[in-house]
Amino acid sequence: MDVAHRQTLLLFSLICLSYVSGTHFSFPRLGALRRTIRNRPEAESISSVSKDFKTIFYSQTLDHFNYKPESFTSFPQRYVINSKYWGGPNTSSPILVYFGAEESLDYDLFGIGFLRDNAPRFKALQVYIEHRFYGKSIPFGSREEALRNASIRGYFTSAQAIADYATIILHIKKTLSAKNSPVIVTGGSYGGMLAAWFRLKYPHVALGALASSAPILYFDDLAPQVGYYAIVTKDFKETSESCYETIRKSWDEIDKVASEFNGLSILSKRFKTCKKLKRSFDLKDYLDSIYSEVAQYDHPPTYPLNIVCRGIDGAPKGTDTLDRIFAGVVAYMGNKSCYDMDEFNHPTDETYIGWRWQTCSEMVMPIGHEHSASMFPPSPFNLNKFIRKCKSLFGVQPRPHWVTTYYGGHDLKLILHRFASNIIFSNGLRDPYSSGGVLENISESVVAVYTVKGSHCLDLLPEMKTDPPWLIKQRKTEVQIIKSWILKYYTDLTEFRDRT
Repeated sequence: MDVAHRQTLLLFSLICLSYVSGTHFSFPRLGALRRTIRNRPEAESISSVSKDFKTIFYSQTLDHFNYKPESFTSFPQRYVINSKYWGGPNTSSPILVYFGAEESLDYDLFGIGFLRDNAPRFKALQVYIEHRFYGKSIPFGSREEALRNASIRGYFTSAQAIADYATIILHIKKTLSAKNSPVIVTGGSYGGMLAAWFRLKYPHVALGALASSAPILYFDDLAPQVGYYAIVTKDFKETSESCYETIRKSWDEIDKVASEFNGLSILSKRFKTCKKLKRSFDLKDYLDSIYSEVAQYDHPPTYPLNIVCRGIDGAPKGTDTLDRIFAGVVAYMGNKSCYDMDEFNHPTDETYIGWRWQTCSEMVMPIGHEHSASMFPPSPFNLNKFIRKCKSLFGVQPRPHWVTTYYGGHDLKLILHRFASNIIFSNGLRDPYSSGGVLENISESVVAVYTVKGSHCLDLLPEMKTDPPWLIKQRKTEVQIIKSWILKYYTDLTEFRDRT
């Protein structure tokens, strides 16, 4: 094993230890798509849609904001286009752009349906752009080398990412003779935040933005720290009071067993962990991740939260609390020979590693357990501890106020109701991240579209025959708003052409 590889493994190990050390649970993951391996599209499903897509690598500038010699270093950034339904060059037909976020672009091509479903309605060109440092868009070719190098990691920021998007969009418009084609940018979760921020920073590039499940208020003190887990608790309690009570009681039961002689071995056997537990916290963090995921992505028609609760509630009469909890794990994760406690935070997963850097630099989202009626044990967010961990890991101090400084957030309605335009903030109120979302209209064209029964980024998923009426209505509303933006743009385009 060479020195560079050993250094990389050491970095990943430190990140893994840092993320779950102490008693603070892992942060709930963002992302438009659920990330458990069991829910990934099959490879053949991805290849089945690839015939309509063309992959291109753009020579992207490493640093958009400085003029140092190294700033002009370039790296290949992947984007994918689908022109199947496009009206063509010189027609002013729209361009729908999806912003890739903290994972490879591969699964977005299959899992995101909003562009594919609406391209025929708009005669639109579809464009999907990968976020720098993820997937195949890695500076210097190797993710390991890029993340190991402190100087290179410094270019791994949201501001650089949206500058990448602007550069590629303008390149596409020029290359395809689409100068007057209006651009609508979309994104979900972190990508939804990028879409909203892009419209604010680059209004000359994008006519409008659809920001799905974008928790842009989960910074500083804009949203309550306990908001996320308060909604998870509410979702479980509304689904099944007995399921909620079983989970609420289980944490003390886990600690009780762990404190006994050979307690960790007993827990390891009862929960069939792939490796023997070294502490009860690892099991609790794993369960926390399951409950967070099923609440966040409680999509129809399967409704995974119901699956977990049916497993817990459906255990035979007389089953004790921990066996009921394990029954919920099996119901959701499937009947496996063993269960990997690192499944949701695997130390070699690119999203895990990349997002850890992003949260340790600028994306500081203070999420914790503090709510008195929560089904989770207390675990408040401690900024000072968080800063110390990030400094020990990366040698940099997080900037918890930078997002609101650079993009705004405080007094959002007061500031944006005159300054901003053409942004849809879409949310589902059963999504825990909706606690940090924009849930009321800011102006006539900066609007909130939400559903009471919706979940995380549900409106971006492919249309299905089983979609409930409220979801169909939400998507229809979003499309009508976007159509109105485009029609106004065409009117303006004609008017300004006539003047010249």
